[in-house]
Amino acid sequence: MRAGAPPTIKPPHAARFRPLRIIDGMGTSTVSYSARRRDRAPVLGAAVAARATAPADGTLRDTRGRALHDLRISVTDRCNFRCTYCMPKEVFGASHQFLPHAEVLSFEEITRLAGLFVGVGVRKLRLTGGEPLVRKNVEGLIEQLAALRTPDGEALDITLTTNGSLLERKAQALAQAGLKRVTVSLDSLDDAVFQAMNDVAFPVHKVLAGIDAAQAAGLAPIKVNMVVKRGTNEHEILPMARYFRGRGITLRFIEFMDVGATNGWRMNEVLPGADVIRLLQTEFPLVPLEATAPGETAERWGYAGADGQYDPSLGEVGVICSVTHPFCGACNRARLSTDGRLFLCLFATQGHDLRTLLRGGASDAQIGEVIAGIWHGRTDRYSELRASLPPDPHKAAPRVEMSYIGG
Repeated sequence: MRAGAPPTIKPPHAARFRPLRIIDGMGTSTVSYSARRRDRAPVLGAAVAARATAPADGTLRDTRGRALHDLRISVTDRCNFRCTYCMPKEVFGASHQFLPHAEVLSFEEITRLAGLFVGVGVRKLRLTGGEPLVRKNVEGLIEQLAALRTPDGEALDITLTTNGSLLERKAQALAQAGLKRVTVSLDSLDDAVFQAMNDVAFPVHKVLAGIDAAQAAGLAPIKVNMVVKRGTNEHEILPMARYFRGRGITLRFIEFMDVGATNGWRMNEVLPGADVIRLLQTEFPLVPLEATAPGETAERWGYAGADGQYDPSLGEVGVICSVTHPFCGACNRARLSTDGRLFLCLFATQGHDLRTLLRGGASDAQIGEVIAGIWHGRTDRYSELRASLPPDPHKAAPRVEMSYIGG
């Protein structure tokens, strides 16, 4: 091998592949394989994937029969907010070390990986962060992703989750680049509450202006996500519903979750989604709606008209109940971190390194097989097991922070 040349990824029987103990999102130990470069850095090799590839119909399934359909791509670990439930300022302060530029995947690397995920069944791409709109020229990435096609020649569903702070000036360019829809995080209409939660004194009216700009640019249907913390913003549930009802925007209420290890999560701060629906029904008649797609995270409720039937002109609300009503059994999502690690669960403790394969000379076929093998061995079901776990399981194996892999 010439000096400086990337290592060749060899078959699983090669001597340089050795068993590697990998901890999945539940802390379960599973045997995979690793290649060792001269610097001794672990690399997930093709051996981990020799057991599985996508079947003829393109649907890859894990150990519980769950199909891989959605890929959430974190394009940056940085954010201009310091929301208390995600990036608390006392942890992510001025001295916090974010990923250096060299460790962050380039747009070309992201697009290459996204194309390989499409090859094993992914049909929806969601850009997240951190805050994805702080990544310079993110619309250039969207343009590259929008050019991808499924094996049948279909375009992908490309969407983005944002705090809305930069959306007003970015919306048109995002739409022109090929973005289909946006989801905006907004936890209150009350400025004092909202600024306390984002912890950077960012005003509500600028987020609302961003939502208006997204609607005008055709990034629809828009969803607005409100994380509900008991004792903090539950009194904003009805005002939020009143504001967005009939505007063509779906409002979703998310139970406060124990993501990562820094947000100070406590069960007594969780307001169950069922309680949210009961509160909404004190003012608005609601009727349950069917899921729009397999693996949908939100329970859907439509506003009823005078006849008691769902009135589409009034819109709908949703509740995402990861804590009180887990949906692990239908989870079809994988997450790609900013530095190219594949996570199979929002509550994972470790990821699988794909970046080293990308930069180490592996072929598309080899990386695609690795991806297929990782998903094929997936067992994650943290939310289903939460109640039976020790009180502080993250002390032994801290869960990855949401700002690193996206929500």
